[in-house]
Amino acid sequence: MPHATETAAHSQTLSRGLRALEILADSRVPLTIAELAESLGVHRSIAYRIIRTLEDHSLIERDDSGRLQPGVGLAVLARGVARDLQTAAAPELGGLADELGMTAFVVVWDHADCVTLATVEPRHNGTAIAQRPGTRHSIASGAPSIAIQSAVGRTEWERRMPDIPYRPEADAARERGFAISHDEVIPGVFSIAAPIVPSRQRPSAIAVVHLGGNMDTEKIGGHLQEAARRIAHSLG
Repeated sequence: MPHATETAAHSQTLSRGLRALEILADSRVPLTIAELAESLGVHRSIAYRIIRTLEDHSLIERDDSGRLQPGVGLAVLARGVARDLQTAAAPELGGLADELGMTAFVVVWDHADCVTLATVEPRHNGTAIAQRPGTRHSIASGAPSIAIQSAVGRTEWERRMPDIPYRPEADAARERGFAISHDEVIPGVFSIAAPIVPSRQRPSAIAVVHLGGNMDTEKIGGHLQEAARRIAHSLG
């Protein structure tokens, strides 16, 4: 049997490898080995061993300058994540993006974070805001977070997430059917989101983002509510 020390070392290596993937996924630009090592808090030699292992599985790749970025292997793994939700949401995201001229995306609730699962940018809007799959932000901020809280409800939220306050805006979103935020996750950006509440899964949210405040929030919120209902119905 593996010695306890050896098991702990393997666990630490796995944790560092997963953390490396999270760092690269969150970074807006490819990173050098030195930058990744600094973010991990390890020596470059340790970072290099982690990188080689992840490269062997196509989870990390290097650009022409040798900088590190997420690899195509992650896309293969991502296809199996919430597959039913991705499938049900895909046509709705495409329709919203083109009809509203805004980036549309689905967010899932993951412990203390919201994670962007899938995103579609409008085809005819060069100023659309990019929203990459895998992007994380705190469940305490942003319209998708408020929408998810509104679906859970105050009592259940306080029971399940005692360290993260239930926002008053979630009560308003619960009555209106959608949530609005401004300048919370991305400076200067408005977001509108509606909760997706399938019968056998935890709530998620469908949302759009818009730069500037000249928009019909009721109309957009209505579109999002209808899309959320259709997705939830597809999921059963």
